[in-house]
Amino acid sequence: MNKVFLIGHVGKDPKGGDVQGSRYCTFSLATNEGHKDAEGNWVDKTEWHNIVCWKKTAEYVEKYIKTGAQLLIEGKLRTRSWQDKETGKTMYATEIIADSVKSLDKKSSGQQDSADDLPAF
Repeated sequence: MNKVFLIGHVGKDPKGGDVQGSRYCTFSLATNEGHKDAEGNWVDKTEWHNIVCWKKTAEYVEKYIKTGAQLLIEGKLRTRSWQDKETGKTMYATEIIADSVKSLDKKSSGQQDSADDLPAF
């Protein structure tokens, strides 16, 4: 089974486009993990993940999600490869293909149309 759950913050506003009539968008998500080192000092480690959304999920993310938003992502890992045009070397990228995106940000008073008002996509 290929299943990933991530909770993190959006690094940059999502960027979208169309491929063969299907809407997509991509963005980076930072997750943090902490532990104490041998001296007892707290150490934070940040991991960056490349997220890809398709169709209705992409439309939702493009419309409502901005830099800094806290999200719960459910999806699957996918590694793709391509040939670098200059060197001919095979390049690889590992991405999370998001099946579901849910905003975890709290709604501000007076704010309308927040992602919290919508179902997860």
